[in-house]
Amino acid sequence: MTRIRVLLVDDDPLVRAGLSFMLGGADDIEIVGEAADGAEVGALVDRTHPDVVLMDIRMPSVDGLTATETLRGRADAPQIVVLTTFHADDQVLRALRAGAAGFVLKDTPPAEIVAAVRRVAAGEPVLSPAVTRQLMAHAAGDPGPVDTRRSRARDRVAALNDREREVAVAVGRGLANAEIAAALYMSVATVKTHVSRILAKLDLNNRVQIALLAHDAGLLEGTDNP
Repeated sequence: MTRIRVLLVDDDPLVRAGLSFMLGGADDIEIVGEAADGAEVGALVDRTHPDVVLMDIRMPSVDGLTATETLRGRADAPQIVVLTTFHADDQVLRALRAGAAGFVLKDTPPAEIVAAVRRVAAGEPVLSPAVTRQLMAHAAGDPGPVDTRRSRARDRVAALNDREREVAVAVGRGLANAEIAAALYMSVATVKTHVSRILAKLDLNNRVQIALLAHDAGLLEGTDNP
């Protein structure tokens, strides 16, 4: 069995101990290191080669957002799951824009955290369609430089063909693959192929970033959320 290598990053030693206990009990997961601050992460990743990093957002020196952005800029970047006490605040959005595969709340039941690590290691985002819709609603209130972000996003999505754009909009609406297939009259396998092509064309990490880019480009305006 190939174990999933996990690095824990949190400034609270009790949180790290709890995560280590719950994840270490899984036969297919190995805790390869722990860090108390984002400043330690780069060197630890070089030394331990984790598949997944569980990353706290708020830390005293280098926060999890900065560490996430730095890690995701590497060619050999591990998958990152953000640990937070908030469902959808600005910092979670920033981490997802930087390429985090999703987030889990610190009070999430142990079995769900284990499942989240497994999903991320398998290349799946840790966000349900309902949470994706919540994030899109939160992004709508983002006070950042909307005009500049929209212009850049539209330039990027111009690389998509019409069918890919339809799939991107559906992803942005928070639809699961089966729901996209039903709405666009295609097979689930075809949906997955389109999603993969969108990720490759736009140099994105996961479908959460597709959703955020679709939002930024204004593609979700006037669409009905389920």
